[in-house]
Parts: sequence; structure tokens; C-alpha cells
Amino acid sequence: MRTEELRATPEFRLTRASRFLIAELLVSHRVLSTSSRQGGETEAVRYLVNHQSCEGAGHREREAYIAGLGLEAYHVSVCREIGIDPGVTASMGTAANMNYAAISEQRDGTLCVTAVVTAGVQGNATCAGDPAAWRETESGWEKMSPLAGTINTMLFVNRSLASGALSRAVVTMTEAKTAALMRLAVRSRSSKDAATGTGTDQYSVAVPLSSGQPLTSTSPHVKLGELIGVAVRDATLEALRWQNGLEPSYTRSLFHALGVYGLNENTFFKDIAPLLSSADMELLERNAKAVFYEPLTAATAYAIASILDRIRYGTLPAATAREALRQQAALLAANLAARLEQWPDFLGRLAEADPERPAPLLLSAIALGWSSKWK
Repeated sequence: MRTEELRATPEFRLTRASRFLIAELLVSHRVLSTSSRQGGETEAVRYLVNHQSCEGAGHREREAYIAGLGLEAYHVSVCREIGIDPGVTASMGTAANMNYAAISEQRDGTLCVTAVVTAGVQGNATCAGDPAAWRETESGWEKMSPLAGTINTMLFVNRSLASGALSRAVVTMTEAKTAALMRLAVRSRSSKDAATGTGTDQYSVAVPLSSGQPLTSTSPHVKLGELIGVAVRDATLEALRWQNGLEPSYTRSLFHALGVYGLNENTFFKDIAPLLSSADMELLERNAKAVFYEPLTAATAYAIASILDRIRYGTLPAATAREALRQQAALLAANLAARLEQWPDFLGRLAEADPERPAPLLLSAIALGWSSKWK
């Protein structure tokens, strides 16, 4: 199996071989991980492995193979495939492509933090507290809905950490991952809330046992916590850019902003057709991106999504919710038409808003703005 060296430091050597990322720890480390074998905190691990275990959708044969073996036996099979000892290895699996792994290194003097992330969120993004997809019982696992997508993180610090600081690093790392999802406005796939991660995220954190006086804090209030936050956030952003095409400017689309509120890209043209003349409809189909990605229209779409969030959370009183939504829908039409001075007219032409079913109002606003643009 051909290997490619991605990063080499005095503490570890990171290589990529086909579907595998392999970090060989060159000195003794304390490792905290989610691995099915050697998981938790241990000083026995010498290798960290991340690998593509299956394709992202419909790979039933592979899913059955892994389920048939069980996670611990599958860990052994992964290690044997790449020729390393399963007894000294912590492993992670994902559907993400290892060629999209992102590496971010942050330094402060001699202190160095390295994050290595693979990430995918299009099928499995979730918010803590969302409805669950699995149930663990005494007889095993029950699958309640399909899942696809994982954020896997390897985190290396070149200094020794106290045990409490090692555990706190996981909190900072997780917050940094969520910060990346916030920047990309990623929504949960099982609720209308902003995603905080995916339901299958995994990690391995490695710190050398004998590298200076153990540092005692990885809080974001101290420099080491800052380095962890920046490294993990930036590597997560980069991994999602390659795996899912989630680059910040591409997330300005109407559907990214309002998809959870019923504006569906797959049915958009069918849904809006009754609201437009045939000539306006043909022009829209030929120039769809001019509507979907128009910056001021996108800005208003995010404002509408924020208002709908605040209505759900009870921030805005019900008595004002409908009018607040209608006013923003009129601004959506005015920005799309490039006729801001016609906002009062557009407001008068839009029907009363229903925060429980906002899609009809949104489609009406888009149709009104588009049909007015060249009149």
C-alpha cells in the first residue's frame, strides 16, 4: 500500500495510505479517544487511525459487514489491513474521503497544536437535544433512522497536559467544531435548529507524557485553548469545503438560509410556477443563480430565518410575529427587484404571514420581486 507523508514532527508522523490516515506517535503519549478499542484515557496507544469505512449513502453491503463483525472486531480488521498492532491503536471511521483531510497548525512560541480533520455534514448534522436515531438496549442497537456524515478530529499538542486539562481540551475542541458549523450556517437534519455537530463525531487527542511541566488549562481563556480553537475550527472549515463544498460564500443561497423553513430547491420551480407568467417563469429558469445567490436577497433570507428562529424560541411575542415576518418578506421582494423604494407597495401586496407555514409567503415574495424587476 503506497504511503504519503503529510506531516512529521518530533512527536508524531502523519501518513496517508489509500483510505487511511495513520499517525504514528514517536514518543510516549497520553491519548484520550472515542475508539472502540483503547478508548478513553490511556498511555498504551502508539497509533491513531482515521479511515473511510464506507461510502456515504446506500453502501448496505459494507454496513452489514461492519455490523456483522461488531466494532471491536472491525477495529482489529482495520489494523490488520494496514499492518499495525490493534492493541496499541485508537481508530475512527467515517464515510468521508481521506484525500479531503485538512490540517491546521497553530503556534505560540514553542507551543504547537495540530488538528487533522475529516468532515461531512450533509446527511447527519444534528443539534444536541434533537430526536435520536439509535437506541441501545440490552439485546443490542436499534436503528430508528438512516445516518450519513461524520466529523473526525485528531488533535496533537506538543506539550504534556494534566489529566483535567486533557479532558477540558475535548470541550474546547468540540466548541471549535461547532463554531465552524455556525460560520457555515449548517442546520440540523432532524430539526430546525443550528447544527452543533453530527451524531457520529469521533476524536483522538494525543499529548506527550514527558514534554515539560504539564500545562493545567486548555480553556479558551488561555493561549493554549485559543490555539486548539483556531486549529480545530479552521481544519473543520477546510475539510467541509472539500467534502461538501461548504465554502462561506456558497452558503449565501436562499435554500441554505431557508431550506429548513420549507424553501425546497428540488421543488422550487414547480412550487413557484403558478405565481409567475410563462415569460417570467422562463426567464427565471434561465437565470436561476441570479435569484438564488443574489447578495442582498440572501441577506434578507438570513434575516427571515433568524426571525423564524426567534418566533420558535419565544423571543418575539406571537402578536408581532406575523407582521415582522411579512415586513421582511416585502424586503426580500424589494431586494430581488432592486427597487427598495417600492417596499411599501410590496408590503401591501403580500398576504398575511403564517410563521407555522412560511414557504407560501416566501415563494410569493420571490415571485413578486422577480416579476417586478424589469417592469
